[in-house]
Amino acid sequence: MTTVVYTDGACRGNPGPGGWAWAVERGAFASGSAPQTTNQRMEITAAYEAVRTLPGRVEVVSDSTYVVNCFRDRWYEGWLRKGWVNSQRKPVANRDLWEPFVELVTQRRDVTFRWVKGHAGDPMNDLVDRLAVEAAANQEGRTGTGVPDELGPADFSRPESVAAGEPGIEGHALVVWGHRPTELGGYDDNPVAERVRDRLGAIFEAKAVIEPELVVVSGLRLGAEMLGAEAALAVGLPLAVVLPYPDPQTVWPAASQARFADLVAQATQVVVLQRRSPTSKQQAGAALARRDAWLARHAAEAVLVWDRTDAALGKLFRSLEDHLGDDVWVLDPTER
Repeated sequence: MTTVVYTDGACRGNPGPGGWAWAVERGAFASGSAPQTTNQRMEITAAYEAVRTLPGRVEVVSDSTYVVNCFRDRWYEGWLRKGWVNSQRKPVANRDLWEPFVELVTQRRDVTFRWVKGHAGDPMNDLVDRLAVEAAANQEGRTGTGVPDELGPADFSRPESVAAGEPGIEGHALVVWGHRPTELGGYDDNPVAERVRDRLGAIFEAKAVIEPELVVVSGLRLGAEMLGAEAALAVGLPLAVVLPYPDPQTVWPAASQARFADLVAQATQVVVLQRRSPTSKQQAGAALARRDAWLARHAAEAVLVWDRTDAALGKLFRSLEDHLGDDVWVLDPTER
């Protein structure tokens, strides 16, 4: 017999008061809280508490790719091999939670993980979502069996749930756009990418002197956007992540997904602009266009990594100029 347990985490703000929950269909459930935490930490905690509590073979079902992919795609093996540093040679985020969790799972060898799409009508995913939200709101957990008589609303703080009024960016938003990996030396780290990352970091540091409320904003697409996020964290600036739809990284290679998840985990703000993932390339393209328009409306400044020859980025540059005037800065990756 395998016990199937659903898990979820919630956070009122990111960081802010949080809650976690796990539940077995027609079986036990539990929830708990933390006064100052992040959504990612609550997702990890929910799954860890379930595995720690339930005996025998367990299948963890979570809508967090951060949790599921760590074990299903064996991200943790790279972390252990490298001494708990990531692909950018920086400490793995949330190591204090990951380390005991990884140790428990690898010792048991009877735990598997499965992803479920969040907010998509799965009754058990909905149950743990509401239990986690309740724990975050009340800062009090509970235990029981079956479905509680009283349950609060679905998660009001997760990025997928921001439809009630357009969200914004807290701080002086500096948005990064630019070339994809093919124009920046390839998908792996390379001299061109390293040079662009270093130059972005220098720009951010200079701007932070003028704008003490500076927040670097990235959509985390592979290429310049991800390099901008890494540069912001490297120089100690807050990072805001704005995604066009939930989990755009699921079609990427495992190493790129791990890199994405690590950056999201370190972001101080995460916004997802639509609840549902696209079902076609046309829908994905339209969502990306809406994301760019949203970012242009909310940006105070922008940095565009552009060699001044790419026509699509040239069109974006002209659009940004219309919104921001002289506050658009071009970084040419071909210049040394």
